[in-house]
Amino acid sequence: MRLRAFWKKWGVSYLFAAPYVLLFLLFTVVPVLVAITLSFTSYNMLQPPVWVGWANYVKLLFADDVFLIAVKNTLLFAAITGPLSYMLCLLLAWFINELKPTMRTILTLLFYAPSISGNVFMIWTILFSGDMYGWVNSVLIRWGIIYEPVRWLTDPDTLLWVTMLVTLWMSLGTSFLAFIAGLQGIDESLYEAGAIDGVRNRWQELWFITLPAMRPQLLFGAIISITSSFAAGSHIVALVGFPSTDYAGHTVITHLMDYGNIRFEMGYASAIATLLFVAMLLTQQLVQRHLSGLDSGHKLLQLRQGSLVTGGLIGRGLGYGGLGHGSNGA
Repeated sequence: MRLRAFWKKWGVSYLFAAPYVLLFLLFTVVPVLVAITLSFTSYNMLQPPVWVGWANYVKLLFADDVFLIAVKNTLLFAAITGPLSYMLCLLLAWFINELKPTMRTILTLLFYAPSISGNVFMIWTILFSGDMYGWVNSVLIRWGIIYEPVRWLTDPDTLLWVTMLVTLWMSLGTSFLAFIAGLQGIDESLYEAGAIDGVRNRWQELWFITLPAMRPQLLFGAIISITSSFAAGSHIVALVGFPSTDYAGHTVITHLMDYGNIRFEMGYASAIATLLFVAMLLTQQLVQRHLSGLDSGHKLLQLRQGSLVTGGLIGRGLGYGGLGHGSNGA
């Protein structure tokens, strides 16, 4: 009877969700489990996998010098491009949201276009060409800043920074649109309540109203930024070649491509992918925990106009304690 009642109440819902669940298991969960299993084997796609235990991980962490270079480059790449692209998406979305609808639509399309334009990033190879005909070299020589062309995409001292710049240019994608949608969905009455309760400028609106109200979009954008910064590889190879000079542009993804797509050492490549997956998962959890504390991290807004004003209406409107729940200032 319980099963029949449960099916009567939830059966249709589960039937509608079943195709998605099946596809998710088939194309996400199963590949991850297979990769983790293969990471403990020696497998070259021609012979059956041979169990080697932790040998791939021991070699990867203690005997593969190129992998350590890739880890250093990836961490540097992620530490710079991840937060910068995140803040860039948020600030641009915030500024564009203040414009009139027509201008907002045009600018949204212009900023979003690079992320959906395929190999359009190859235009940067013309800008940073290593001869005097490259646009950047030409301008810098004309202005007397440099006296000979800089090989931007082959010099180990510059190529990683150029790829970071290109990555930032390409980063206005899904996160940018999510932030725009989040800003559009904020109830205007919250800003009116904020004005009554003491919010006096746009920065205070952003900190005490806008950011807490769009916390789901912030979390989603953070996950996308983390994934993109750790997964940088294909456009780096297109810009600086493979392998890059002195492995200066070598990342974990390009190392994975080397062993997976060129050498076909699938067991070793799976170990690389597993470590990258764990690193991304831990970073995501760290960021999620930080953003989850966004509400509790907001202190009472203290504005002096003869007395301290607190945000009871905003607290009730958002359902969080960012400006307090009607507490009186001392």
